Amino acid sequence: MELLDERLDQSTTLAVTGMTCSSCAMRIERKLNKTQGVKASVNYATAQANITHNSSVSVDDLIATIEATGYSS
Repeated sequence: MELLDERLDQSTTLAVTGMTCSSCAMRIERKLNKTQGVKASVNYATAQANITHNSSVSVDDLIATIEATGYSS
């Protein structure tokens, strides 16, 4: 059995636009956290997503996930 490298050694902060309430932030956070190798916290008040991730997840992947949820980064 091969173990995946789960070290979350990269940190990224992204501005998120289009959120209208804290439920929006929770929706984005849930979607990001479903991505393997990602731990995210989204703050509606600051309109930012603070994301810790491993090297197999690119910033473009994170942005694509946010956009697929219906918001912009």
